[in-house]
Amino acid sequence: MTANTPGTPAEHRTTRPPTPGTGSLAERRADGPLPLGDSPGTAAEQGSPAPGDSPGVAAEQGPPNPGDSLRSRAERDARPSAPGTGVGACAERRAEGASAGGSAPGAPASRRDAPHTTPGTPAGAFGERSADGVPAAGASATAVGEHRPGGNPVTGSALGAPVERAEGRLKVSGLARYAAEYTLPGRAHAWPVPAAIARGRVTAVDTAAALALPGVLAVLTPDDAERLAAPEDATLAVLQGPRVPHRGWCVALAVADTPETARAAARAVRVTYAAEPHHADLDPERPDAYEPEETNAGFPGRVEQGDPEAAYAAAEVRVDVTYRVPPLHNHPMEPHTSTVDWDGDQLTVYTSSQGGTTVREVLAQMFGLPEDRVTVVTEHVGGGFGSKGTPRPDVVLAAMAARRTGRPVTLAYPRRYLPTTVGHRAPTVQRLRLGANPDGRLTAVLHEVTTHTSRVKEFVEQAAVPSRVMYATPALLSSHRVVPLDVPSPSWMRAPGEAPGMYALESALDELADALGIDPVELRVRNEPEREPESGKPFSSRHLVECLREGARRFGWAGRDPRPGMRREGPLLVGTGVAAATYPAAAVPATATARALPDGTCAVRINATDIGTGARTVLAQIAADALGVPLGRVRAEIGHSDLPSAWLAGGSMGTASWGWAVHEACAELASRLAVHAGPLPADGIETHADTAGRADADSPYARHAFGAHFAEVAVDTVTGETRVRRLLGIFAAGRILNARTARSQFTGGMTMGLGMALTEHSTLDRAFGDFTEADLASYHVPAHADVPAVEADWIDEDDPHLNPMGSKGIGEIGIVGTAAAIGNAVHHATGIRFRELPLTPDRILTGLLSEG
Repeated sequence: MTANTPGTPAEHRTTRPPTPGTGSLAERRADGPLPLGDSPGTAAEQGSPAPGDSPGVAAEQGPPNPGDSLRSRAERDARPSAPGTGVGACAERRAEGASAGGSAPGAPASRRDAPHTTPGTPAGAFGERSADGVPAAGASATAVGEHRPGGNPVTGSALGAPVERAEGRLKVSGLARYAAEYTLPGRAHAWPVPAAIARGRVTAVDTAAALALPGVLAVLTPDDAERLAAPEDATLAVLQGPRVPHRGWCVALAVADTPETARAAARAVRVTYAAEPHHADLDPERPDAYEPEETNAGFPGRVEQGDPEAAYAAAEVRVDVTYRVPPLHNHPMEPHTSTVDWDGDQLTVYTSSQGGTTVREVLAQMFGLPEDRVTVVTEHVGGGFGSKGTPRPDVVLAAMAARRTGRPVTLAYPRRYLPTTVGHRAPTVQRLRLGANPDGRLTAVLHEVTTHTSRVKEFVEQAAVPSRVMYATPALLSSHRVVPLDVPSPSWMRAPGEAPGMYALESALDELADALGIDPVELRVRNEPEREPESGKPFSSRHLVECLREGARRFGWAGRDPRPGMRREGPLLVGTGVAAATYPAAAVPATATARALPDGTCAVRINATDIGTGARTVLAQIAADALGVPLGRVRAEIGHSDLPSAWLAGGSMGTASWGWAVHEACAELASRLAVHAGPLPADGIETHADTAGRADADSPYARHAFGAHFAEVAVDTVTGETRVRRLLGIFAAGRILNARTARSQFTGGMTMGLGMALTEHSTLDRAFGDFTEADLASYHVPAHADVPAVEADWIDEDDPHLNPMGSKGIGEIGIVGTAAAIGNAVHHATGIRFRELPLTPDRILTGLLSEG
């Protein structure tokens, strides 16, 4: 297969994007940093950036006015703390309704209104040194790297402030370009043809009608598509043979001048199949069900401690219940999209991915290229929720189509095709058996999960893993069984494992509280472990009890009538519920560089990906903090594979991993600048950091974030509709690095948990092996009217065993436990226990009618 077809116009070829930090963006910065809130490429100044522009949007959210003081850590630590925490709780409130602890150490509410940094005005440029060699102004009161006894490095004031997103103006003005918006000269468009059977093989593909349409360039089929090296992820082996492992598998690809023509061509393709019997029903009793050695994320498939069966049988109080969670879909706002261009053997990819480094590695392996011949740009990504964590078929198909046609090709997967193509949260059937003494102390926890996987590759949702972390018990069984089916491959979805697993565990614990006649908050407190139950390791920090106590105080839990079905408002039944939350706190190695320039700015470079979380802004804050300079003097360059390599945005490890490398690079740079005499060289001074061997080192501590959710619901006895009136989440997640973006992550996760509880579900049709809810008209995500005033806050948590910032991941813990809190509130309102999600009106009304 040749890279270019004969007669390809020369103007169709495009040059490789320059290395980040060079070219137009660097030129635009020649006059120094921009004011707070200004970004390169605003409508008035820059217009739409060219493909070669640096991917790094500067973190221009300049610092508060140097005259504004932040409360020091010492002042914060002097506040009264919750019992036993040693850290400030949420009792102190800001005027906007968030906790004093919620603003990072020392960021008052007025910080968001702080004056902008004006170009050239801040003192302390890297080229201007005081007599002792340190920055003339803006430096931290404590030298970078200095440690308080038993604590993390004392860092500067930028870290923790509620800074607005650096790229915000670009996004709201439409100038932030996503993968489909790179209009390269001569660009063509591709449209996939999904398989119409659930299992079998393709026997013939008739492309004549499609190729006869004006503007159609090619139709790729399993017979003539380029043969690629076998990928580790078998879902990427598209058009490599006639086998059809599930409905929706790509069996052909139409390429044309416009997306409309490509779509018409795809619909004109006629595919003949030899269908085979298929199985798409999750049945725990299937004979081919098996217990996996490992689940997703490498957790053991089974953990057993003590004699759980005997302990449960001997328990004075027992609960034996089964909870069901249906298949769920990620549905990010931006569909999975790639724009790909070949220039000889140089491959350039603009893709919607959570990790450009991984995309580069996979494409190089599959197409037989050195990695330095593959350039991947992921400057702006419109969400992913896990479904873009690794490459998906769009990027492979687009690369194949571009090589076939000799033209740049964009493939934007239609939303209706996403459920069968990009992964889903696998359904789970979870049996919980809890044994306890009359005083509420657990004596046995048995959490047994059955889920499905595809026949393409194994993926096991680790839903039983939270039981290994949450509560003290002398006898524990946490196990998984997986059923291989002829279904699309499941994959990551926000908080894989924890989201469904904690729904079942926290619901069962609520049932145990009812059986015991003990308050649900108190029951959780009584079973607080001193060490992690599975490993026996001490926790690096664990303030779940403080989250429960503070949440109960704020929610007014003490005034709750514990009796179900007692609070009525006309036809409405009103109830409240609680659930705990947890998510692992981890990091992986990353690399980064920091360069001080003579104009007083600093460029921080790392191939991180901002999928809408505010990562590029937070990384700039980490850099400014470590350097001791105003935030307006730092720009963060991310989203380009020519930058120092880094882990993908996933597993709540992105900022912890990237920030560690950025902090180290900037700390080293600060040390070098402190001893540097005279002006800086023309190309500045650069340092490099690689956290391998530290970020991935074994820890003697169990590291997790924790939280508590409280919900109030009203259930309509006439329609069966459930409305959430209040949601409150209190979290203990290490040091909060940006109060504004953190609150957004927490409340976003809680809203997603609300959808999991009330509206979101997908049905696998047994006969067709397909998801019947394939778009946002049938798969119901929460709308504005569904979402109340969601409140999220946090306690100050100082954990010296994590990373230099003392931070924990916060992108996923918000969804964990929310569905259980809502479900428990529905039970409290109605007196009926519903054990299958979502709690839709038909399900609720059926339960109400059955109870008379």
